[in-house]
Amino acid sequence: MKLNTLAAVIVTTYICFNSIAQASAPQPVFTPEQEGRIGEIAAEYLVSHPEVLVAVSQKLQQQQEARQQLQFAVRVMDNQAALLNDADTPAFGPENAKVAVIEFFDYQCVHCSSMAPELAKVMNTHPDVRYVFKEWPIFADRWENSQTAAERGLSVWKQKGAEAYVTYHNSIYTTGNNEGRLTNEDIDRAAAKAGWHDAGKESFTPTLEKNDELARALGLTGTPGIIVMPTATGATPKKITVFAGAVPGEKLEMAIKKASESHGT
Repeated sequence: MKLNTLAAVIVTTYICFNSIAQASAPQPVFTPEQEGRIGEIAAEYLVSHPEVLVAVSQKLQQQQEARQQLQFAVRVMDNQAALLNDADTPAFGPENAKVAVIEFFDYQCVHCSSMAPELAKVMNTHPDVRYVFKEWPIFADRWENSQTAAERGLSVWKQKGAEAYVTYHNSIYTTGNNEGRLTNEDIDRAAAKAGWHDAGKESFTPTLEKNDELARALGLTGTPGIIVMPTATGATPKKITVFAGAVPGEKLEMAIKKASESHGT
């Protein structure tokens, strides 16, 4: 065995041993002298081969992301009915769709704003998917119109239905006004474009509170939060993807494909 290969094996063994030792605190396997020599070899090798650290870091990141996805997926399965079958939530697309894309968003969120045109493209290319819009005005304490825009959106949905809601939704983002710049005039123009009329005093607080509770139950910590999943009961983690942040349309496409494929149980 070549020296470099031997050193790599020693380094890998040492890293794995340390990880296991930290996790379960077993009885010592090496003598102090052996540990000291292994440490010296590992240090020398890593100084000469920093790419090993990069590879290990990337692997650990991949493992962490996989664990996070699994945790998200389990929570999604536990809350499947609330995600897919809430009559108070705006939805667009076939009711019998096999795949759903659910977005938690705030109209003042700059990342949601960058996500909006990407989602619109996907909606055009995948009309067979169900799109579910969870109004989650997390910036309402900072910017009042986060709440106002969310409530108006729900009012448009209640009055005019799915197509009008999507018109309103996209019109808000088309203004380009976010991070506190969204105005009442922006909201009024978007609602008028959707055919909305003032229905007087309406309260959508229960719906928004329900969305907030659901988002937190899923483990989402900010907007946008996007879930791509099968609509049938019994969905498995292999078919569920959760994006905790904005992503390009290509990633949504891949998640939709994964959700529609047959992976078995």
